[in-house]
Amino acid sequence: MAQASDPSLPPRVIIVEDDTALSGALQFSLELEGFSVELCGSGEDLLALDLPLRRACLVIDQGLPGLAGIEALTRLRRRGVSLPAIIITTHPEDQLRRAAYRAHASVVEKPLLGDGLISEIKGLLADRRGG
Repeated sequence: MAQASDPSLPPRVIIVEDDTALSGALQFSLELEGFSVELCGSGEDLLALDLPLRRACLVIDQGLPGLAGIEALTRLRRRGVSLPAIIITTHPEDQLRRAAYRAHASVVEKPLLGDGLISEIKGLLADRRGG
């Protein structure tokens, strides 16, 4: 399934976003912060990836075409994938927040202003250093 991550490599962020302008901007910002970035355009593409076991964070748009972000994450969790995850969305409803909580994911609201998303990623990865 997933490969062990090389600790000499930068932490990886997997962005699942169908808006190419947004995913490109996120990739640029995160690479400036020293992350390795991989882009996916759909929940289905995410499910097909060979995900690392450690030193990676998922950033998943809720409003993906086809498989919604939280559903893709829920399926990964059922497979035993425990990477830290962030759901990004506009106007998150309570139902989504509860589903994200059950999936052990953070919710960051769009528009992504300032360094809130980067801070959240760094915090989640710092919490997982040992595991």
